[in-house]
Amino acid sequence: MPESVPVRCPVCRRTRLYTAPVYPCACGAPTAPGLDPAAEPVVAAHRAWDDEWLTVPCAACGRDNHWPHPELGCPCGTVLRIPVTEGPAAVEPGPADGARSGDGARGREDDRAREDDGHRPPFRPRAIRTARDAVTTAALYLRWLGYRDIRRADQRPPHGIGLAARGLLAQVDPTVRPAGPRDVECLWLTAMTESARCVYFSLAGYTDSARSGADALGVPLFVLDLAGAPQPVNGPAGTLHATGAPRPGTRARDGRA
Repeated sequence: MPESVPVRCPVCRRTRLYTAPVYPCACGAPTAPGLDPAAEPVVAAHRAWDDEWLTVPCAACGRDNHWPHPELGCPCGTVLRIPVTEGPAAVEPGPADGARSGDGARGREDDRAREDDGHRPPFRPRAIRTARDAVTTAALYLRWLGYRDIRRADQRPPHGIGLAARGLLAQVDPTVRPAGPRDVECLWLTAMTESARCVYFSLAGYTDSARSGADALGVPLFVLDLAGAPQPVNGPAGTLHATGAPRPGTRARDGRA
């Protein structure tokens, strides 16, 4: 398992446990950046693609791999950059790593069996390097939640890319501008006209007013970190992450199917 460290947000003072993301090296061994528990996290206020990458050597073969800098989306809406050490973290191969390094077919069969039983396998992140990667990650995450027939939305949102699935509209904002309340309200209104649920994905987080508005409207908000793991940042998002897509025939609290 990768190492975990407690991270305290300098804005809201909440402490959360952060686990280093694990990536497969070309040799098949799992690799993860080493975390520095003695250093304080830094607020990622300004994003620049060239500054978001680390060189992490593989502990097994010594190959230098380039992975996204570890980040954590705090529930207060702040994106935190996690301090790292120079060397890699010690990672023991797990079932998912074994599937990636030579047993992919069996791993996919196990995943489908768990989905059929109502138990989702762990979400497998994919590094985000471009805006297209952000949209792909959001689509993969929605499918992991249980949504099917994911496609580009018919209506283009004011910012970012719109995705649609049966009974759902999603907006993916890969810009470096935190999403505001108008962005959330426009998505919610569009979803209302189509009798659908909605969910928002942002690369740069949300303003305080956007979070407040989303809580009042019941809109799930997620932050996309560069490791490719969507982080829920409000109550509706946490519920969606835990329960997944509603089963056919169920209805939301606001009466939408």
